[in-house]
Amino acid sequence: MNSPFSPKSTAGKRFAAAAASVAIASAIGLGAVTSGTVPVFAQAVRVETQQQPGFADVVEKVSPAVVSVRVKAKMQPAAAGPEGMFGQGFENLPDDHPMKRFFREFRGFENGPRAERNRPERARPVSQGSGFFISEDGYLVTNNHVIDGGSEFTVVMDDGTEIGATLVGSDPRTDLALLKVDEERTFTYVTFADDSKVRVGDWVVAVGNPFGLGGTVTAGIISARGRDIGAGPYDDFIQIDAAVNRGNSGGPAFNLNGEVVGINTAIFSPSGGNVGIAFAIPASTARDVIASLRTSGTVERAWLGVQIQPVTEEIAESLGIKGTDGALVSQPQADSPAMKAGVEPGDIIVKVDGKAIKSPRELARTIGNMQPGVSAELTVLRDGTEQTVTVKLGEMPGMEQQASLDQSEEQGSVLEGFGLTVTPSEDGAGVVVTDVLAGSDAADRGIQAGDVITSVNSQSVTSAAAVEKAVSDASKAGRKAVLFQIKRDDTNRFVALPVQQG
Repeated sequence: MNSPFSPKSTAGKRFAAAAASVAIASAIGLGAVTSGTVPVFAQAVRVETQQQPGFADVVEKVSPAVVSVRVKAKMQPAAAGPEGMFGQGFENLPDDHPMKRFFREFRGFENGPRAERNRPERARPVSQGSGFFISEDGYLVTNNHVIDGGSEFTVVMDDGTEIGATLVGSDPRTDLALLKVDEERTFTYVTFADDSKVRVGDWVVAVGNPFGLGGTVTAGIISARGRDIGAGPYDDFIQIDAAVNRGNSGGPAFNLNGEVVGINTAIFSPSGGNVGIAFAIPASTARDVIASLRTSGTVERAWLGVQIQPVTEEIAESLGIKGTDGALVSQPQADSPAMKAGVEPGDIIVKVDGKAIKSPRELARTIGNMQPGVSAELTVLRDGTEQTVTVKLGEMPGMEQQASLDQSEEQGSVLEGFGLTVTPSEDGAGVVVTDVLAGSDAADRGIQAGDVITSVNSQSVTSAAAVEKAVSDASKAGRKAVLFQIKRDDTNRFVALPVQQG
């Protein structure tokens, strides 16, 4: 007779099934399993995409073209002998003095000038930055401030190989430099992008050598274009938010095609570290400068020879013109092309060869991109009317004689009604400010005692009465401001003051 729990009996079969269910429930941690249920296991989260985002493909292609640049400078050896190491006084000690004998015998110092002559010069580290190859035969680009002051240059490749390099040329005005690696091999190189097509919001990938760590990649977007950060007369930076730190200088910022859209050169940082605001030299600027450096080792720029300043709303009002476009000539430089062509203080340059000039920096860049010896047609506003002046541009003799923005805070003078006291100049050219009332409009604009007012609204003045008349004429003409030409230390500047305060 079969037992009720025998596998062959009906009851036994039910018992066996129940036991199996309990075993499964125990194994997977279920509190109870109804007879006949099949457990379902949960699946891990997985997102299916058509294309995985990332910059790996770009980085893989361009990284071999990006290098670290190490710079050293020669340093003179310290003077031989203990007196050279520790200052004056030791040379006066007797030769058998214990201190003098100690340094001579135990530190290897020798007496006489021979030791000094035989002591070799040593190289000391100056800086380190980044760079990138632009040709297969070893030309590479970096920043001028990276190599400035250096005499020995070492390029560290992506694979760690170190190669010596020589300086071909540099351009401090745009902060660019060109090096050449002399080695018989084919280098991976990159090309410049057409940055006229670059838009705010485009992705960029920065590759460089931050803090000397070697090849490091960061990514971000283009935040702005045409930034003026006061670095020089040709400021036209691309702003990016990729992490750029010390050591990234001279490194490239790539688009997603692996082309260089800019060269990282500066950061805005109250703390010295990355805060997401970096500035890159546009590819178009770098392409022209590097081509010139590669050809001749220098960059030739045309020279106009004027001190210029912005046209403010007050200045425009005082001159009775609309808008603030153009560059106001405060003074042509002596013997400059501008002076020889008849450019006058107070002229507003609004066009060069028919191209509209919006600001002083645009004038500086426009003239700087021209070649010395060519003739340029300037359209200027003089006494409210447009005139044409033809200038044969010269060659820029030095950084101090460039067509640049005079941003120094010049200070001028006016009359007592403007918070000023004036007296006629001893040479009869203008009136001299002798006192400035604190808190006045003149004081707010930086005018100070000793400044000379040479003209008011383009009218020469030699007395306080002449200044008052010119101010009165401007007021009767409905002008809300009057333009004073101020001279200080052989430089000129224009200052606009509200008429109603006079």
